[in-house]
Amino acid sequence: MRFAAAPLLLALAACGKPQATTAPAPSPEPAPAVAPRSVEPPAPESPDGLADDRRSVAEAPFTATSAQGAANIVQTYYALLEGGQGAEAAKLRADGRPPDLSAYSEYHAQVGAPGEIEGAAGSLYVEVPVVIYGRLRQGAEVHEKGKAVLRRVNEVPGSTAAQRRWHIERIELEGR
Repeated sequence: MRFAAAPLLLALAACGKPQATTAPAPSPEPAPAVAPRSVEPPAPESPDGLADDRRSVAEAPFTATSAQGAANIVQTYYALLEGGQGAEAAKLRADGRPPDLSAYSEYHAQVGAPGEIEGAAGSLYVEVPVVIYGRLRQGAEVHEKGKAVLRRVNEVPGSTAAQRRWHIERIELEGR
């Protein structure tokens, strides 16, 4: 008996509510804008690509002063540039200048595995391979390959914390 009330409750709930007799007409969708095809990253070992380095990479946490810590600075730098945050990216450079990317409609980077840390005159240096690819506003594709050179001061008396952090000393790119 307790289930007999269910159809009655449904009928009462439907009373007084207007029923739609026709479905609303779909709104027209605007035609998609034709955009240039997105630039694909270059394949490893291609003339524009990174080296196909199949060495095992440790998955353990890395320190900020390690070579991987330096590569992380480069990765962050290019992520900021790609996100349109040039002023923030400039803080990771020794010269503090943001690059001018106004000629680009699309800008991307691939960052490779860092090289070995080398020392010279109280500083440490490491090179990190990079590949830049994108598109100029006029439509031409851009492919550049090179390296970012990072520097930090050794743990010497009188050095500041800022000096002991990796920063991008320079970026050397070869266009194609």
